[in-house]
Amino acid sequence: MKSLSKLGKKKITLDEIREYQGFAEYSELAEYIGSQIEKGRLAPVKSGGMNGKKPPLFLSYRILAEKKDYSEVYEELQYHLDPGLSIDYYMAHPEVYEADRPYVLALSRYLKERREGKEPPVSVNERSFAIWGREKFLTKEGGMRILKNVGLELSSLAVYATAEPLAYYSRKKDAPQSVIILENKDPFYSMRRFLTGEGGESGRILGVEAGTLIYGAGKGICRSLGDALGCLEPYLMDPGNEFLYFGDLDYEGIGIYESLKRIVGGRIALTPFREAYCKMLEKAREMEERTHIVLPCASAGQNRNVGEEFFAAFERGERDAMTGILEAGRYIPQEILTIEDYGGKFVQNGRGGWSSNF
Repeated sequence: MKSLSKLGKKKITLDEIREYQGFAEYSELAEYIGSQIEKGRLAPVKSGGMNGKKPPLFLSYRILAEKKDYSEVYEELQYHLDPGLSIDYYMAHPEVYEADRPYVLALSRYLKERREGKEPPVSVNERSFAIWGREKFLTKEGGMRILKNVGLELSSLAVYATAEPLAYYSRKKDAPQSVIILENKDPFYSMRRFLTGEGGESGRILGVEAGTLIYGAGKGICRSLGDALGCLEPYLMDPGNEFLYFGDLDYEGIGIYESLKRIVGGRIALTPFREAYCKMLEKAREMEERTHIVLPCASAGQNRNVGEEFFAAFERGERDAMTGILEAGRYIPQEILTIEDYGGKFVQNGRGGWSSNF
């Protein structure tokens, strides 16, 4: 029998069905109509009335979308995939499995062939290519969705995440030394230029002798430094080193510091670069008094539930000045300091703030 759905119609009359299928006997038509209703392919339009014959048939019908036969899909899911894959989602959504099938089969083949517990971990992109022949499939092309559908965690594929390489400049390789971590690129380059130029002889930045500068790349430092701690050069991992963090004076920059401190734990001694933050406050105060330039507004949506660990490194007057700026919805970017500011030696002044003494 020809499929009524191929007609491209939503409604069809009884006579059109008889003519389309070529039924010569009424009994054949009645049997066909009954079977199509039972299979969910036709639904009678009751308002159109019946023909009054025996057996009586409605005069018009709605053509329903044919239900696809997924029996082969169900069989493959139940009997041909690796048992480590959960099939519940795809059993409930066989149409999704048909679209995902090549990727699920590739994953199943990998699980069947893997050396359980013996394969060395590889990077996420390397594992992605080994399974699907596409290095970005896991991270950018739907691979994580496939894993979720089959109930697998990324860790089950024996992978490790890769962070951006840690960018740093070491003026010396002695230990112990002070290591300055900088949130943004401009201060990193400016401080490096200062140390390789006019400040190179003393090696001091704002009165602190700097042995190494690390470019944090914003939040990226949390992963890159956390991953690199086990393979940094010995002079950088000397237990006597102090690590100083310097970022924008806003909630996001403070949050980066506190996240990094939690990640590195007790492996390194991390504190805010107090002298730099105080110099930022001083320069902001001078700028407002001299030029009447107002500090920029902080971006919306920053997490304000931070600061307890950060502010513990400062004295009360310094904390009050910082929180006053933040609560006013303002912030001080690192870029307020330039290469001309790094040579200062700092002494506390009578107001509880800081002033430079060249």
